[in-house]
Amino acid sequence: MKYCPSPFSYRRRKTSEVRVGGVGVGGDNPIRVQSMLTSDTMNTEACVAEALPILDAGCEIIRLTAPTVNDAKKLKDFVEALRARGYATPVVADIHFKPDTAMEAVKWVEKIRINPGNFADKKKFVVKEYTDANYAAEVAHMEAAFTPLVLECKRLGRAMRIGTNHGSLSDRILNRFGDTPAGMVESALEFARVCRKHDYHDLVFSMKASNVKVMIAAYRLLAARLDELGWNYPLHLGVTEAGGGEDGRIKSAAGIGALLEDGIGDTVRVSLTEDSVHEIPVAYALVKKFNDRLSGPAAPELAADVKETRDPFSYARRKTRELAAGSTKVGGENLVRVCVTNAAFGQLAPKRGQLGDTQPELIFEQSGVVEVDPLNDDLSRISDNHLVAVKDGVPLSSIVAYRILAAKLDARGCRAPILLKDVLKAPASAADSLDAMLQAASMIGALICDGIGDAILVRGEAGAEAGLRLAYNILQATGSRSFKAEYVACPSCGRTLFNLQTVTERIRKSTAHLKGVKIAVMGCIVNGLGEMADADFGYVGGAPGKVNLYVGKTCVKFNIPEAEAVDRLVDLIKEHDKWSVPPVAR
Repeated sequence: MKYCPSPFSYRRRKTSEVRVGGVGVGGDNPIRVQSMLTSDTMNTEACVAEALPILDAGCEIIRLTAPTVNDAKKLKDFVEALRARGYATPVVADIHFKPDTAMEAVKWVEKIRINPGNFADKKKFVVKEYTDANYAAEVAHMEAAFTPLVLECKRLGRAMRIGTNHGSLSDRILNRFGDTPAGMVESALEFARVCRKHDYHDLVFSMKASNVKVMIAAYRLLAARLDELGWNYPLHLGVTEAGGGEDGRIKSAAGIGALLEDGIGDTVRVSLTEDSVHEIPVAYALVKKFNDRLSGPAAPELAADVKETRDPFSYARRKTRELAAGSTKVGGENLVRVCVTNAAFGQLAPKRGQLGDTQPELIFEQSGVVEVDPLNDDLSRISDNHLVAVKDGVPLSSIVAYRILAAKLDARGCRAPILLKDVLKAPASAADSLDAMLQAASMIGALICDGIGDAILVRGEAGAEAGLRLAYNILQATGSRSFKAEYVACPSCGRTLFNLQTVTERIRKSTAHLKGVKIAVMGCIVNGLGEMADADFGYVGGAPGKVNLYVGKTCVKFNIPEAEAVDRLVDLIKEHDKWSVPPVAR
């Protein structure tokens, strides 16, 4: 199966246009930017007040949750209030669990998002064997519950997103396919088959996960399966529960940016644990260069003779030989190393005692790296004993250049380790700084998720310390290294049962020093258990003012008053021997 025409040349995936109100998604349209409200849907005034600055910032499609039929009825007031103010922006209702809520919401909005993992299935996380008859019976139940919505969407001219979440697959899918990209894809295709049975095609798909490698693999597999079936539906990209601040931006860029480079994606939402208006400039920065290409010539195929050697649907680090670069071992089974320039090392030297686990490990000028043009240079001179990188100024995108380099080395059986370098361009403004960070995260993150790269060099940041921090944060976001606690934190929505931004920051202040510990902070349980699958601890809204605490996917503390919950989480971490004393600030 192929997920794109070529991994060595950019081609946007050909999709049909789906009309969401007056906005076209897919086809020859630009990649659309969207966001989601955090306000209670029952409070129309609050929703409108939140929506207006988001729309003014350029949001092209706006979404809000409808947990109940009463929430769905209030969508009418929200849409009318926007239209009365002159905004024609399409509105999407986010539906979980309740088909009757979807049937009410579809009356008022231009698009319905359903989650195939919980639209018609009650999740019990029950482990059992499904016979073919059992499986077919559950699919028939799903079809009976889903068909009325399909017919109503078709009658009213509404669009639909079939939005799979890694964290909320049905028990039926989990028990037959596992918690895998293949399961995520099949979950969506089950619902798509029902739509196609009724000749309804205004569909957009998504495959969201908080794990960047899983997210990339799932979207690639979906694109390959759709193309195999001859179905050219558009795709909505997003990394769910990405978190906030620099971490959330880096994680989003690594996942979304990697897929955009593959030509995959027709609309994006950057999910940050922040006010939603902050998502818009990040999304536009990610899609800009791809939208700019719409009016330009197609990229030439420069590596038609290069054969792909990796499996793009499952992660495996490229096998390389260990070698000594300066005083540091690189390649083989070693961690992906962080490299700095000699000048940056000099700037960092006085601060070495403050850098903790984020020390520079290689100095570029002393590493013995060999720089090449992977298209035009003779790579036969590269042996397993070389650390190799792409030259600056090669007229290829960095991702394509490094993929060609890795494929050509592998074709020769050469196991030389590879050093990844971002584009050398010093930022001149705050906007340039955001762009530099996102481009480095997209480029290096994508290649790390491809299994390519044994060391990384970030040079586009304004200062040496910022560049070093970004390098380590990219490795943390892609699951390649851990130097601090990691947070799987969902963006707020109308279902959220506490202030996510405030609570996440309180948890971060208490636990950020816990290297290797992963904590999930979830406003509700919709995606909680699944997205917490590889988290050590979970902090989940259980009821207004009440929090449930988890160890893995097991709830161990129920209905804790919110005022006590962070302290109780710390106690839980201590009980499970994951606590360490915070370092003394110097």
